[in-house]
Amino acid sequence: MYYEKKVTGVGAFGEKFTADYLRKNGYIVIKKNFSNRFGEIDIIAENDDYIVFVEVKTRAKNSLVSGSESVDAAKINRVRNLANDFLSKFNTEKPPRFDFSEVTYEGDMFSIDYIESAF
Repeated sequence: MYYEKKVTGVGAFGEKFTADYLRKNGYIVIKKNFSNRFGEIDIIAENDDYIVFVEVKTRAKNSLVSGSESVDAAKINRVRNLANDFLSKFNTEKPPRFDFSEVTYEGDMFSIDYIESAF
């Protein structure tokens, strides 16, 4: 079973901020919050060359743990397994790429650090 869940709060805003960033840079967002019983991929998008699986972490500017520090080997493996599941059901000729988006905020100011081929 696959579904797109509605999320609220700062994390949801970080995902929307990242999706907007991707669209502005020529990507088509295929799916947000792709889930199965093993976990969730925040954003699946594509450009002319790749299908891209994006992990998004949103943090306050001076958080004790950065977004990138919170992505461990177990999370990377879950995202890869979810991507394989997605690709087995939705054919594409494009090779996969795994990106990371760290959205940082202070008050109502947001910034993004987007890393292609992060893992």
